[in-house]
Amino acid sequence: MTKSKKAEVIAQLGESFANTTAVVICDYKGLTVSKLEDLRNAARLKDTSVQVVKNTLATIALDKAGMSGVEIKDTNIFIWSDDVINAAKIAADFAKENDQFVIKAGYLDKEVADVAKIEAFAKLPGRDELLGMLAATWMAPVANFTIGLDALRRQKEEEAS
Repeated sequence: MTKSKKAEVIAQLGESFANTTAVVICDYKGLTVSKLEDLRNAARLKDTSVQVVKNTLATIALDKAGMSGVEIKDTNIFIWSDDVINAAKIAADFAKENDQFVIKAGYLDKEVADVAKIEAFAKLPGRDELLGMLAATWMAPVANFTIGLDALRRQKEEEAS
């Protein structure tokens, strides 16, 4: 890789990392290409980026984005997103399905996060799930009211006949 290509990769990654809220670093050693494609496809569905990057380039890009404190070594794949929960869920769900895939560390809201913190965020409901729960909570009184009115209507019809 030429110096200009390296500089381009660092600039692109640095900008991506700076404009994101979550970066999860995982070890993918031993995974097949098709498994990595499954990870990329799952991430793409949730507007999350996945990329294998050389450690030195990733370290420089993370430093430019204001994220430091994690030693990056061995084989790594980076998962990043504007949604902290999506990035954590994608990494945690894929790690459950594949024994070779291991979450190492990450950055959540520009702060260093260990595996336990990333897995804790993965257990939280996502934005869509929370909106659904909120809508169900708002609709419950209306639904109960209509059920009650319908029962009252049936009772009045039975009394009339």
